[in-house]
Amino acid sequence: MKDLTRREFIIVSSLAAGFALAVRPISAQVINTDSKGLIAGEVKIPVADGQIPAYRAMPATGKDFPTILVIQEIFGVHEHIQDICRRLAKLGYLAIAPEMFARQGDVSQMSDIQEIISKVVSKVPDSQVMSDLDATVKWAAQSSKGNIKELGITGFCWGGRIVWLYSAHNPNVKAGVAWYGRLVSQPTPLTPKNPIDIAANLKVPVLGLYGGSDNGIPNDTVEKMRQALKAGSSGSQIVLYPDTPHAFFADYRPSYRKQQAEDGWKKMLAWFQKHGVA
Repeated sequence: MKDLTRREFIIVSSLAAGFALAVRPISAQVINTDSKGLIAGEVKIPVADGQIPAYRAMPATGKDFPTILVIQEIFGVHEHIQDICRRLAKLGYLAIAPEMFARQGDVSQMSDIQEIISKVVSKVPDSQVMSDLDATVKWAAQSSKGNIKELGITGFCWGGRIVWLYSAHNPNVKAGVAWYGRLVSQPTPLTPKNPIDIAANLKVPVLGLYGGSDNGIPNDTVEKMRQALKAGSSGSQIVLYPDTPHAFFADYRPSYRKQQAEDGWKKMLAWFQKHGVA
């Protein structure tokens, strides 16, 4: 675009290879999904002020694929998020994970989690994320054989919070699944609303998957969200797994809990199918 500054607006022009530095060493139980029978790899999404990289996976044959947005943790679109896209593509979905931090910095090369949060994550405006996801949905329909009449969204940790917010932002989403995304927090100029604030007016059915021993998301905030959802008509639900930590789906980390992760995955797929993302 002609109006781009020489900053290129993009700090991150391509996706991370492998896993982010901050999560290494990688657990031996990590799941690796191949790309046989798939079209999978990096793509560029045109957005309001340039383009951002994204990981796209879909079946190698066919068209009109139900489309799922996959929203990253604080570690960016690294190997774990890319693998999730391939898992979904093996099931017949077009799965796309846009790099949400592209303008703010490359978290994949940062080894300290607090540095990631302070230097990058805390500087990402919700308005930018919503706009980029809108652009990704448009790209899926125009450039990647996506059927956005069957649109779903799932996300993890930081991305779990975004699932709730984007489901409120875009009424064309058929269903969302939020994995341990924060529900209650102090508003800031960049993050003016949190899931608890949109719960009563939410129209899109969202399934929340949370850990009962998550130190960052207290159980009382989960219960507050449940009550707020009951005041609305979205049909959203929350599953709280007892004695389960944060990031229990992250098979590359010590927090992984196989039984809960597999149960959550089954519940996610059933939720999407129930609500027309299939």
